[in-house]
Amino acid sequence: MSAVAETPARTYEVKTHGCQMNVHDSERLSGLLEDAGYVRADTDEQADVVVFNTCAVRENADNKLYGNLSHLAPVKAARPGMQIAVGGCLAQKDRATITEKAPYVDVVFGTHNIGSLPVLLERARVAEEAQVEILESLSVFPSTLPTKRESAYAAWVSISVGCNNTCTFCIVPALRGKEKDRRPGEILAEVEALVAEGVTEITLLGQNVNAYGVEFGDRQAFSKLLRACGSIEGLERVRFTSPHPAEFTDDVIEAMAETPNVMPSLHMPLQSGSDAVLRAMRRSYRQSKYLGIIERVRAAIPDAAITTDIIVGFPGETEEDFQATLDVVRAARFSSAFTFQYSKRPGTPAAVLDDQIAPDVVKDRYLRLAAVVDEIAWSENKALVGRTVELMVAEGEGRKNAETKRLSGRARDNRLVHFAADFSLVDADSVRPGDMVTVEITYAAPHHLVADGAIQSVRRTRAGDAWERRTSAPPAASAVGLGMPSVGVPAPLPPAVNACS
Repeated sequence: MSAVAETPARTYEVKTHGCQMNVHDSERLSGLLEDAGYVRADTDEQADVVVFNTCAVRENADNKLYGNLSHLAPVKAARPGMQIAVGGCLAQKDRATITEKAPYVDVVFGTHNIGSLPVLLERARVAEEAQVEILESLSVFPSTLPTKRESAYAAWVSISVGCNNTCTFCIVPALRGKEKDRRPGEILAEVEALVAEGVTEITLLGQNVNAYGVEFGDRQAFSKLLRACGSIEGLERVRFTSPHPAEFTDDVIEAMAETPNVMPSLHMPLQSGSDAVLRAMRRSYRQSKYLGIIERVRAAIPDAAITTDIIVGFPGETEEDFQATLDVVRAARFSSAFTFQYSKRPGTPAAVLDDQIAPDVVKDRYLRLAAVVDEIAWSENKALVGRTVELMVAEGEGRKNAETKRLSGRARDNRLVHFAADFSLVDADSVRPGDMVTVEITYAAPHHLVADGAIQSVRRTRAGDAWERRTSAPPAASAVGLGMPSVGVPAPLPPAVNACS
């Protein structure tokens, strides 16, 4: 009897654009594909299936997608059986337009049916024609789907999807729908399962994370959830993103201050410091309310690092309005800010407003704002020189680590620190991602800190053990199903681009 040669597993690659929600959705897409028998392609290998998980917030999102697709067209033509799929917010918005502009795309799926991807790929293969499936609402909460997480020590945990706000610049609520909340017990069960597998840091995710509980009528549900996370043994760090100032209440500040494993970091989108512009944006707070929140957070958590999102050049924004934004930036003293030039998005109310600002004016304001943000962030960072901080060692966050001979980690306040691999004062001769070290800050830059002295202490952790198991063990045949997390979760990252909170 002759042996039958095994057919090699088809390989896949997921390319992600956009916010943290998309990053987490891409983990689910990877989990679904691995559950269906696909294998992740090596970095230098052309995948059999390429999935684009798209964003629709920025003006160049369309150009970026179609540019990437056009580069793949000749590759696909030369590789019989290769498939291309497009999902995410841009797919939800453009629908059939994608296959009109790029007829070689095999699958288009929306934000509400990411679980359909393996079936749609198979249908497209058998039918030899594109499959487009866009649902208008969720049929299954995404957290019930298989998940292929990217590292072993820090995880995204979705507590809600969708948004009930109507900001005039944002198309996301139209694409992700009204807010849907998970029950607290489901969230905590997922967190406990992650911790059991070695995760020691989680980030609670929601389009408007602190509005959590609106669906089941508990206005303090989010602060209760933070406190409940504080009682989970082995969970060392809890973060969340992104809250909305309109719903940011004192019970959340109290929970942050009183729950030891909730980290002293807060991403609080501002968007504009001008009351007139905030009104035009339909942002239901004003400058005084925003600064009041910042003041109360700093009073309760003096070392908190506060970051933000800001849009310049919104229709009708005057120089006086722009100066009001600079005033808030100077008063709030953000440790960093994601700054955006307003871009017109079809389908949003702001796209048809009068008084669109000339591009050269928008660019000038953007550059002036970025200069002020960097000046303040640098000043705040320089104040930390000489301070001893505890870092969770990170994987892949120091792009120049190979040439500088440094390692990288995240402080409790989420600042990125590059530190010397100097073990002269400790017994350990190596650390793993997920382990904890203490170092003294020796240098400050606007966007990172450096610790070039000897490492003062090393604490090997369950998260480091989990990372070691994951990197040394052969890959599993498939991802874990039924919504239970697999070993491996996304490393802590700087807040992703997020102009919609």
